[in-house]
Amino acid sequence: MLEKVFDPAAVEERIAQAWDEAGAFRCGRPERKDAEGFSIVIPPPNVTGSLHMGHALNNTLQDVLARFERMRGKDVLWQPGTDHAGIATQMVVERQLMQQQLPGRRDMGRAAFIEKVWAWKAESGGTIVNQLKKLGASCDWSRERFTMDEGLSRAVLKVFVQLYREGLIYKDKRLVNWDPKLITAISDLEVVQVEMKGNLWHLRYPIEGEKDRFITVATTRPETMLGDTAVAVHPEDERYRDLIGKNVILPLVGRRIPIVADAYSDPEKGSGAVKITPAHDFNDFEVGRRHSLPMINVLDAEARIDATGIRDDYAERAEAYVDDPDASGLLTQFQGLDRFAARKQIVELLTGLELLEKIEPHQNMVPHGDRSNVVIEPWLTDQWYVDAKTLAQPALAAVREGRTTFVPKNWEKTYFEWLENIQPWCISRQLWWGHQIPAWYDPFGNVFVAEDEDEAFEQALAHNVGNESLSTEEAEALMADADRRAQFLTRDEDVLDTWFSSALWPFSTMGWPDETAELKKFYPTSVLVTGFDIIFFWVARMMMMGLHFMDGEVPFKDVYIHALVRDEKGAKMSKSKGNVIDPLDLVEKYGADALRFTLAAMAAQGRDIKLATSRVEGYRNFATKLWNAVRFAQMNGCARVEGFDPAKVEGTLNRWIIGEATRATSEVSEAILNYRFNEAAGAVYRFLWNVVCDWHLELAKPLLSGPDGAAKDETRATTAYVLDVAMALLHPFMPFLTEELWAETGKDGPARTSLLALASWPDLSGLEAPDAEAEVGWVVDLVTEIRSVRAEMNVPAGAQVPLVLVEPGAETRARAAAWDDAIRRLARLSQVTIADTVPGESVQMVVRGEVAALPLAGVVDLAAELTRLRKEEGKLDQEVARIDAKLGNESFVARAPEEVVEAEREKRDEYLLRKEKVRAAIAQLSGGAA
Repeated sequence: MLEKVFDPAAVEERIAQAWDEAGAFRCGRPERKDAEGFSIVIPPPNVTGSLHMGHALNNTLQDVLARFERMRGKDVLWQPGTDHAGIATQMVVERQLMQQQLPGRRDMGRAAFIEKVWAWKAESGGTIVNQLKKLGASCDWSRERFTMDEGLSRAVLKVFVQLYREGLIYKDKRLVNWDPKLITAISDLEVVQVEMKGNLWHLRYPIEGEKDRFITVATTRPETMLGDTAVAVHPEDERYRDLIGKNVILPLVGRRIPIVADAYSDPEKGSGAVKITPAHDFNDFEVGRRHSLPMINVLDAEARIDATGIRDDYAERAEAYVDDPDASGLLTQFQGLDRFAARKQIVELLTGLELLEKIEPHQNMVPHGDRSNVVIEPWLTDQWYVDAKTLAQPALAAVREGRTTFVPKNWEKTYFEWLENIQPWCISRQLWWGHQIPAWYDPFGNVFVAEDEDEAFEQALAHNVGNESLSTEEAEALMADADRRAQFLTRDEDVLDTWFSSALWPFSTMGWPDETAELKKFYPTSVLVTGFDIIFFWVARMMMMGLHFMDGEVPFKDVYIHALVRDEKGAKMSKSKGNVIDPLDLVEKYGADALRFTLAAMAAQGRDIKLATSRVEGYRNFATKLWNAVRFAQMNGCARVEGFDPAKVEGTLNRWIIGEATRATSEVSEAILNYRFNEAAGAVYRFLWNVVCDWHLELAKPLLSGPDGAAKDETRATTAYVLDVAMALLHPFMPFLTEELWAETGKDGPARTSLLALASWPDLSGLEAPDAEAEVGWVVDLVTEIRSVRAEMNVPAGAQVPLVLVEPGAETRARAAAWDDAIRRLARLSQVTIADTVPGESVQMVVRGEVAALPLAGVVDLAAELTRLRKEEGKLDQEVARIDAKLGNESFVARAPEEVVEAEREKRDEYLLRKEKVRAAIAQLSGGAA
């Protein structure tokens, strides 16, 4: 017999251990090795990571799919693993070294530091994996991979070398997002825009040769003016048409810079003229390329003024400078100044020269590093790039042709927009932790890309002997002297962007570049489940790499994009707001099943989840409801019967519940197959709570408590069978609870042959029972309608009222007689009678086309109820009108936080729904006219 209460904490660890010991989640199990494959690769969480609500949602949805397909008999590979997370991991270890007062990474050297990182990874890097197991993730944990393990590293080397040889990887000097604290380039995903209060400085640049004539430019960054190489005006701006082609003299520097015509300049903004600093602004960089402007770096790697670039530019282009006494001492005055200190000095100098026209307060978005929290600098530097535009073409075609489909489909537009406007992908990072770029440099400045140093050395010798940089004798001497050979080549110190290795994830985790059995069976993967924020960073890049290296085959057939998990008010969770909900806290308090079901039940396509703890608590109560239902069935002798055949059931109630189970199975299956997780969860919830518990068990009570006999035995066996079906349908969502119930109920009858995780998905085809549904369904609808009227009309709970069936047909008369006791008991009726007309002072109901009436005279004041309902209708109309006025106010919609606007829309929907019910009640009291 089951314990009185389901205790998740006492069950979950034991169940997880049972799955592990049985190897339940291993792909290629003997009984499934010839089965159809189904595969998902987990979006690899950072090895430094800890489970957050986004992980919980993402992995719950993947697990629903994996468990569902496993129960449908497929050989499922859910591939787990973690990402080495270059910057994040390096920061963790560097912080740890500082706390332990150990030498920093530059003091200990690269090799020793990398050893420290590997040691940290071995000791602390598995936190999130253990947390995913706690959530119930049914990955094949025996196949866990890491983006820097030996096999994946080999794949990375092969891909880099091949792309380089194909001309799709190259080195270039371009602008990057530069983090001056971490001293590395970072990706757009690692940049957060922060709204800050600042200033707009209007600077006056003198026109060369025209005394007392200036052109005014506005800037939020006066310090970058030292690197200006042009002023741009719109070609159709009449104010400046005569200046196009002339020069201004750059204050403080004395550099002649041209006034160019470019549509980038907006005549409606500021003065209509903009300073162009190609080495320190992404838009300016493009303007600079269009007009072949010099690109002058004025900052060093730590965002301090570095006058070397200006000095070098002066040396190379002396004719571009004038003899400007104000520029004297420039290099010494600014050299080494932090960018913000330089800003202050430059503004002071320009003020003194009467070249500062005005200062305006200005609020703008300023890019910050998400880990360093410092202002990111657009910085001109040499980096390695992938020709993403070329690789993007097959990736675009694959989605356009339907070989890969996005769910919801609207995300395809985002995918297309990004790929159609794709820029070269910067793949180098100035870090030590990561895949070191397989490029070596010789003393002559040549670069050699190879999978290992020996191959690079052979290339270098062949190249340099071929162009006579080395003689044959010198080459032979190098080959013979290990020390000289080691000094001849220097490896590139940079490592690859983390997204480079994770772009290979769908095939590198399956053993590529080797031709493995896993690749043959499981590639392309069946579906990718991920968030919208990494469609470009990860999804698109996996598409590019998969198509290029896997013979034109896409890496996944479907891409399911889930929404955000927000707080209960609809606000985005953030530490600064203090509204972050820790999924592990919810698991500890309510159990993993309750959290999983909540997330799945709220995962409507294209709609963010508003997570309230009360919802999790509610679904914990749902788990308790099932537990109690199974316990009730046990107490009433409902146990599995060997050889039970649902097709041979004879009792109307039993055939009805089997028919309902058939419908539920179909609804749940279809919803999961279409990634409608909320509909699947809703279908199993309704079946278990509303159909099995609220109706079947209630209607079966007289049979279960009645005398022994064939009807009682059949009802017991049917109830046990239906609960088995219910547990199977619920298993993908609530695996721990259902697995425990499966094991416990297996003790009462024939022993279970396997874990529920490995049991078959219910197949109830052909068990629909329309005649039983017509009979029992009528009883359910009638009682439901009566309960609704009682609640709407404020009928006292203890009051027993009569029911009149008005001119019922022969079938209805028979049903009413057969189910009289149940109807009266469940609807709290004094009697059920039949009449030719509707009695006076009664509320009418239409149930499956026939009229029923509740005479309420003397029970409630119908006139007063009608007045109350009409008054409530009026209030609801006022509330809807108030909200419509608010939502019709463009200013409110534009300025109010997103979650506030959404809350108003939801309130409006609630009022309209309530109004519908009130109008229906008014219609009932008014004899049909609302």
